Amino acid sequence: MISIDATKTTPRIHYNEALQTFEISGESYPENSFSFFEPVFAWFHSVLPTLKVLRLEVNIHYMNSSSTKCLLDLLDLLAEANQRGCEVSVLWFYEEKNNRALDLAQEFKEDFEFPFELKPLHLEAAQP
Repeated sequence: MISIDATKTTPRIHYNEALQTFEISGESYPENSFSFFEPVFAWFHSVLPTLKVLRLEVNIHYMNSSSTKCLLDLLDLLAEANQRGCEVSVLWFYEEKNNRALDLAQEFKEDFEFPFELKPLHLEAAQP
């Protein structure tokens, strides 16, 4: 089990065992991304080999370059698990009008062979 609450600069991390879903959501620009993601990598290394199914859901509104690298490394671990027979999939949410976020998600999707769905978020305009 892993669950890390979001802060202003770090995403929420949560594994839902019942749904076999690993969620990363919020903002990701910690001072040291590699340090922040260290327990996530530890979880992936220890638990992922025991799983038959894992769905990664990503809903990050903003991430810095070191967080992007950490996410790429996590996706690489999922690719390895997929090759070992784990049924891996990704659901990547992006803000509909954020072309940069869509481009990044599409680049990630092109690098991997497991199911990788891109889903736009339709954000409502702020009310006055």
